[in-house]
Amino acid sequence: MRCNFENLSRMESLMDHATDNPLLATTGLPQFDRITCQHVVPAVKTTLARCEEIVAAVEQTAGPRWDDIFAPLDRLGQLLEHTWSPVGHLFAVQNSADLRGAYETALPEIVEFGLRARQSEPIYKALKGLRESAAWEDLDSAQQRIVEQRILGAELAGIGLTGDKRKRFNEIARELSQISTQFSNHVLDATKAFALVINDPADADGLPLSLRRLAAQSYNDSKDADAAAATADNGPWRITLDSPSFVPFMQHSRNRGLREEVYRAFVTRASSGEFDNTALCRSILALRKELAGLLGYNNYAEVSLAEKMATDAAAVLDMLERLRAASWDSAVQDLEDIRQLAKASGETEPLQHWDIAFWAERLREQQYSFTDEEVRPYFPHERVLEGLFNLLENLFGIRVVAANDDAPRWHKDVSYFKVYGEDGAQIAGLYYDPYSRPAEKRGGVDGRLPRPATYRWRAATARRPPLLQLYSPADGKPSLMTFREVETLFHEFGHGLQHILTTVDYPDAAGISGVEWDAVELPSQFMENWCYHRPVLMGMTAHFETGEPLPEELYQKLLAARTYRAGSNFLRQLTFGLTDILLHTEFDPNGDESIFDVQRRVMERTSVLPMFEADRFLCAFSHIFAGGYAAGYYSYKWAEVLSADAFSAFEEAGLDDEAAVRQTGRRFRDTVLSLGGSQHPLQVFAAFRGREPSPEALLRHNRLKS
Repeated sequence: MRCNFENLSRMESLMDHATDNPLLATTGLPQFDRITCQHVVPAVKTTLARCEEIVAAVEQTAGPRWDDIFAPLDRLGQLLEHTWSPVGHLFAVQNSADLRGAYETALPEIVEFGLRARQSEPIYKALKGLRESAAWEDLDSAQQRIVEQRILGAELAGIGLTGDKRKRFNEIARELSQISTQFSNHVLDATKAFALVINDPADADGLPLSLRRLAAQSYNDSKDADAAAATADNGPWRITLDSPSFVPFMQHSRNRGLREEVYRAFVTRASSGEFDNTALCRSILALRKELAGLLGYNNYAEVSLAEKMATDAAAVLDMLERLRAASWDSAVQDLEDIRQLAKASGETEPLQHWDIAFWAERLREQQYSFTDEEVRPYFPHERVLEGLFNLLENLFGIRVVAANDDAPRWHKDVSYFKVYGEDGAQIAGLYYDPYSRPAEKRGGVDGRLPRPATYRWRAATARRPPLLQLYSPADGKPSLMTFREVETLFHEFGHGLQHILTTVDYPDAAGISGVEWDAVELPSQFMENWCYHRPVLMGMTAHFETGEPLPEELYQKLLAARTYRAGSNFLRQLTFGLTDILLHTEFDPNGDESIFDVQRRVMERTSVLPMFEADRFLCAFSHIFAGGYAAGYYSYKWAEVLSADAFSAFEEAGLDDEAAVRQTGRRFRDTVLSLGGSQHPLQVFAAFRGREPSPEALLRHNRLKS
């Protein structure tokens, strides 16, 4: 007897109309304008009950047949997407005490169900039976890869464990989920807890107008505000540790003492007091090491790399060392250059960590004779978006059209767009949330509701296009973007392109699903290259007052500045990647060495300037302690190799040849952006490039020695 999924689908459709809880709707866009904290826990309980019924039915009836296994599992995934994904999204962009409470109440049940589903022995046996059956040869390569990944995922989820080992594995999984959430909250709270209020205009000397505006608005929005509203010209100015405030302050503040105060606060976030993450870091690493041992691995890096493109930690270390060696001499010269400038400018004290960004910015201005503030007026937000959308149409044949009236939104500044393919059919929806809200929002991108597979039991169900949710950290209004923010927008949109342009109908391999983690950044970093291509750059610039495009002289300076301090920037990322790998391979959480000792050992090889003694940045390193980059931060550099090599295909075709660029863009779309996780990344890359990737293009683009 087989489960009647047609009846289940009809039942869910009826329940859509029978409930007032927007998180239980299984059709249409998420009802962001209706979702409240009170909806979260009841919706999660109801959805998990439905999902449990599906799992139980599969366990009772599924044989070694593709449809019997994956049709219901697809439906299960869709139910969780409709209920939990909007919650996770709002947690990222509208974080509040009430939502945090609801999220943390529901999360353990989500984790518990995830473990239960991944550790289902009947489903695991059905998957292995399918792999060993005669039907295996009838599956296409994407289906076979999905089955293999499901089996590996089940094994990494502890399916092979029994008795006390299974019990302990589940305890660790629950504890890691809770601690990681606590870690993330501590970082957010510690970031919010610090503010430097500047009252004396002399202490604001050097701060660009855009930062003074942002800092004045931050003061007006804070509890410190008094009856006299702050202004950009007269202050008070409130500096925070949020990137749009912290970064330009460190680059432009002429007050060395204030730079030191802000820098110390930044690198010691969440390392003391009520938000101290120090013990949590060690606990997370200890739990991961124990989990790896239960699974039969030597360390957690082996667990992480089991599902990545890199074969093992040795391959990662080899790549990182190759890039480190190519970067070192350049970074040494970088530091010497700014030391000489500081000395010539009258600085008598030895350069400290809080001086580097300031003098590096002065040297950049001297060498290239422009500032961020000179460039910013030429990048109005709307014009940049228009230029980006024109590029997407030229490269990939898609049109992005505003459609705010067709979608519920969670904030008045959010925009909604529909994305159309070359045949005129809508292929995706796009939410765009561009403005910084430090108290409640982080930057990033979410792909939601991927293309559902059209199984026979859903033949009558209209195909829902993918939904992309992009939240890029522009710094406020009027929205004139720095060039760095333009690059960030292109980067995040690159992630979205894999969701938008997927042609894979299996949810487990559509978009970025099933793509090895160290290959996921390829499209995002690839898109950044177009910010420097003259026709693209000029097409998205128009002075907000005169309408004039970016002057050619400024463009040439911006282009020349692209490789400024490339060696130093490489070493900074290599510091993070190497520290991450060593923490998950060599570090003993129960030993005498601290995580900061590991960082110090790494920086002896990757930092020309010795590690700042009080540096506790690891306590705020959410990527590896609260995100998905544990033993995987190297992925950024790994993917940079891929993305630079991919862009070099356009260079070889001829960037000034519109037809060749369009043809190469379609090939990139039909391989890298289309195939998702249906093939191994090396196969996908080779299908586009005609060979395996090489780091030569990345080193060449950055003028580093091979």
